Amino acid sequence: MQALAIPARRPLSIAIAIAVAVLALATVLVLAYGPGPGPGGAKASSHSEAPLISQDPRADNTDLYAWVSPDDTSTVTIVADYIPLEAPASGPNFYSFDDTVLYEIRVDQNGDGVPDIGYQFRFHTSTVDPNTFLYGTGPITVGSSGYANWNRPQTYTVTLVHFDKHGHVMGNPDHPGKGPNDPVVLGTNIPTPPGNVGPRTTPNYGDLAAAAETSLPGGIKVFAGQRDDPFFVDLGSIFDLGGLGPFNPFHLLPLAATAGVDALANYNTHSIVMQVAISQITAFSKPTIGIYATASRQKETVLQDNGTKDTHGPWVQVSRLGNPLINEVLIPLGKKDYWNREDPWNDSQFEQYYTSPELAGIENLLYGAPPGGHPGGALAPIATTGRTDLKAILLTGVPGLNFTGPTDADLLRLNTSITPGPNGACPGGTPSTVAPLRMGVLDGDLCGYPNGRRLGDDVIDIDLRAVGQGYGSFLNGALGLPNLSPNNLVGDGVDANDVPFSSTFPYVADPHQGYQVP
Repeated sequence: MQALAIPARRPLSIAIAIAVAVLALATVLVLAYGPGPGPGGAKASSHSEAPLISQDPRADNTDLYAWVSPDDTSTVTIVADYIPLEAPASGPNFYSFDDTVLYEIRVDQNGDGVPDIGYQFRFHTSTVDPNTFLYGTGPITVGSSGYANWNRPQTYTVTLVHFDKHGHVMGNPDHPGKGPNDPVVLGTNIPTPPGNVGPRTTPNYGDLAAAAETSLPGGIKVFAGQRDDPFFVDLGSIFDLGGLGPFNPFHLLPLAATAGVDALANYNTHSIVMQVAISQITAFSKPTIGIYATASRQKETVLQDNGTKDTHGPWVQVSRLGNPLINEVLIPLGKKDYWNREDPWNDSQFEQYYTSPELAGIENLLYGAPPGGHPGGALAPIATTGRTDLKAILLTGVPGLNFTGPTDADLLRLNTSITPGPNGACPGGTPSTVAPLRMGVLDGDLCGYPNGRRLGDDVIDIDLRAVGQGYGSFLNGALGLPNLSPNNLVGDGVDANDVPFSSTFPYVADPHQGYQVP
């Protein structure tokens, strides 16, 4: 595949191709392995994507987002989501971060696939009154002394760490701040907000959530707590043998065309949101960074007779996430949990699953016309091997856009020098008067996925079209990438989140409340 050298910063085409390929793969996998086991086992973006992590939801990375903040273009905003498919009415024990999990956001600053800096989050939960089952012993309010009437308050510590060339944390975590590269505790006893129970327990929820927005040294903003799940997808159709509502008539097992249904509507997740100065998160005179999020557990767990548990030993990574949908639809079932344990700088061992994606062949089977498909199929034949476009977008970045070097590594790559206007539009790719475009780079919006990922980027449709080699007219003209038709129209019919996002920190919408009006 040729290097991206597009005037006016239009080299994202390759990246999008890869992203699209990954998404399409996810859809095809459903046909190959059958539908998932219901809401708890559904795979949306990175929701319960591997056998072991599906049994450990509080350590499960679900989504990762990173973009240059339109309201302060000197900063980058990162959102790492954990815990899939949180039902709002989940009492009496409402969802929370796990005190025994180490949550991390890691940043590769020089393109070798090894993190250079990271932000570690450790949580601590208290029980105010152990003699009641109540989550809130009255209406939860917030004041100068914190949250009142919340029986299960949770706080956390944020620590900045540096990594050596082998990916090991430098310095002594037990004695931070002694050397220039030792861990630095940025904040302690930072509050999380309660879950959104309902109008009696959590009245004025917006105020409760706002009280958890915290400023740290260096101008860093941080928030951790329950939010609306910003991912949107028609899980019900996709996991019914790879169905896409608008394309139902062209499926191998045809049905009537339908609009998409957002299966994540009214579901929540837990978000860690950071806003960090670009000058703090970049280095080596390189504006492009690679980001991934992880969750780790200590190797030994001891169950005590009194109903508690203790954890001991070294930390073991049990989940990771860079680009969306990689583990779900590219990595085969037998290697999914192994992939979660591996580090990005070892991802060359998985390259074959990017360049010869199984999903492309399944997409041909499900929706392709003869000779590769069936008489009712509509899609033009899709290449199933030699997909260097996907490797570039997902493993190395696109030259001229967000290329980080030849090292294969699954990282969400963000070129921080491509900055949006005040309304979020990207001057480098679209007129400054145009709002962010959900199809990102496919529509010429270089501030969107796969150059980072914004909350509103429609990664499902982007990846489906990329895998299907329907890159659209912009990328076809800029890079000569194929623009097969109607492959360039494929989508699940869900084009936006169920609720609008905020235009200011922490951007992710307030969580849905448990109490529902009949």
